[in-house]
Order: sequence, then structure tokens, then C-alpha cells
Amino acid sequence: MSKLTQIQKWSDEQHADLVYVSDPKTIQYLTGFYSDPVERVLALIVFPNQDPFMFAPALEVEAIKDTGFKYPVYGYLDHENPWQQIAAQVSKRQPNVHTVGLEKNHLSVDRLDSLKSIFSDATFDLNISPFFEKMRLIKSDDEIEKLDIAGKWADFAFERGFEAVKAGRTEQQVAAELEYALMQKGIMEMSFDTLVQAGAHAAEPHGATNGTKFKNNELILFDLGTVWDGYISDASRTVALGKPTEKQLDIYNVCLEAQLAAQDAAKPGITAASLDKIARDIISKAGYGDYFIHRLGHGMGMSEHEFPSIMEGNDLVLEPGMCFSIEPGIYIPGVAGVRIEDCIHITENGNKPFTHTPKKLNYVG
Repeated sequence: MSKLTQIQKWSDEQHADLVYVSDPKTIQYLTGFYSDPVERVLALIVFPNQDPFMFAPALEVEAIKDTGFKYPVYGYLDHENPWQQIAAQVSKRQPNVHTVGLEKNHLSVDRLDSLKSIFSDATFDLNISPFFEKMRLIKSDDEIEKLDIAGKWADFAFERGFEAVKAGRTEQQVAAELEYALMQKGIMEMSFDTLVQAGAHAAEPHGATNGTKFKNNELILFDLGTVWDGYISDASRTVALGKPTEKQLDIYNVCLEAQLAAQDAAKPGITAASLDKIARDIISKAGYGDYFIHRLGHGMGMSEHEFPSIMEGNDLVLEPGMCFSIEPGIYIPGVAGVRIEDCIHITENGNKPFTHTPKKLNYVG
């Protein structure tokens, strides 16, 4: 059963007159076409018993057709009202719209108001987002292959980034250098903004790469990923410049133990919560529990944060084909931040990582 057929079946079972798909990543997953329309309207409209159609800015129409999308594609010009045109095309297929399915985890209030204006007799309570999450949960062999290639380029990026580290250079300089090395190889897109954080700056888990200079005798955190054919990699390594303190080394070794133990335990049958607990217990026993302030991992695929969350309270049983990160971290303000991460996919009897950069502490510079 094709992906679009699955949505048609879902909409029929849910008694939806149509499903309005708005997330560009979901559209890419379903059709092979990706574009961020910014302020313009891009949508895939799916009906239970009619062919779907794509609605897009006029400048995207030919690109959509080039993907092999076999259903109608309608474009609009910037001065035209897209909602009126959507309504006109829908009315040809479904004159009476009473129930609309939406991606509630994506659609803005402004866009919802626009839909309500053209389908004034409809209800909009039906949420298809959980259905899409489950569709994307188990990756195919083709998807795994793309994730593997993205992972190989992440390993290349680590190699070039580590080579670039020298005392006195800045985080931004090293991030730029590794990204340029990727561009020279034809890899033009990162999964997210490359994170390079030196010393105490790494104790900010979501702090941005900035002009902080590297100093001798400190730890440096790298978090990066690349995109290959729409699929991403995501990995973290922490390296040493010079000789870290005993405290910093202890933090690193505890984090590494937690990461290796959790990754070794990831296999079919274990729950997400149990996997999180394995890493968390090791860090807590060492006295750093208060400094592990995020979940163990997140799903990944076409986006860096997908379903499921590997965290306390999630009793989802892991199955082959599920892909997610294992990334314990210890962040002590003023001292250091350490995170070690591989994304993996669950196999029939264990797991395989997408990245293979060694996790034993690497001394650089």
C-alpha cells in the first residue's frame, strides 16, 4: 500500500472529507518534493475517495512535476488569493466539506483561520500528526541506506573539524572550516546549525557556536550532521585540547560509560524508558544526575527530531527499523559540558550506528 493510499484509508476510517498536509517535511516524505515555501502556501490535499492534488507557488510547479508526482499540481501567483483557489479545486472533488484533518503539530493559527474561512461548515478537530509519526517510525531499507551515507559524511566532518582545532582559534572558524570541507565534496546542507563549543561554553546544551577562542587544557564539544537525499545525520563528540583536569576527565568517562551501556542495550523488546534509565542510572550513581538535563535521545530520519522520544515515561517497545539518537550529556556550569552521541537503527537482534568516529577521548591540536 502506497503512502498516499494509507492516508486515504485513514481519512476514510476517520470520516474526513479531506486531509490538509502542510509540513514541507511531511510533503517530502509522501511525494519526494521538498521546498520551504516561507510565507507562501504549499499544501498536499488528500481525499478518501478522490485523487489528491498539490497546491504550490507558481514558481514551484515544474519542480514538483519533475519529481514524478502523478497527480494534479496547481500553482498561484503572488498577487492571487491561494485560499480561494484551494477552495475552488476542492469543491470540484468534494462540494460539501464537513470534516478536515490537519497536522496540528505544524499548522499555524493564521493558516487555520484561513482554512476556516473557506470551509465555514467544517470542523477542524481531527489531528493526523500522530498517524504521520507512526508512518515515519519504521524506516525502510532505502531510508536506512540514505541515513548511513549521511552518517559517513558526519564522520568526515568530525575528522576535518578535529584537525582544525588549535589554541587561539574560534569556535566559528572551526565550524566554518569543516562545513567548507563538506561543500568541497558536494555536501551543501547541514542537518542543523553546526555546534562547536569550547570549555565552559559547552555547559550550555543549546548554546550557539560563537567567537569563543579555544584554550589549552579544556574539552571541546562538537554536535553536527549532514543531509543526504533528504535524510540527516546527527552525532556529537567531545575532544580534548591539551590536558584536561581530573574533574573534566571524570565527567567525560562517566558520560562515555553511559553512552556505551545504553547503545549496547538498544535492541528489539526493550522500552524507550528502560534505555533512558540505563544511561541515567550510571550518571546519577557517579554524582552527576542533576547535570543530565535532557532525554537520552530522539527519533531521526528526514528531520533531526522525530518520533519517538527515548525518555522516562515512554513505554514504547523498540522494534527493528526504528532510528534514534543515544546522547547522554553532563553539563556543569563553569567547568565543562560533555555530550557523546550516535544515532542508531534497531536491527533484528541489536542495533547499528550511522556514525563511527571513535568515542575514546581524542586529544587534538
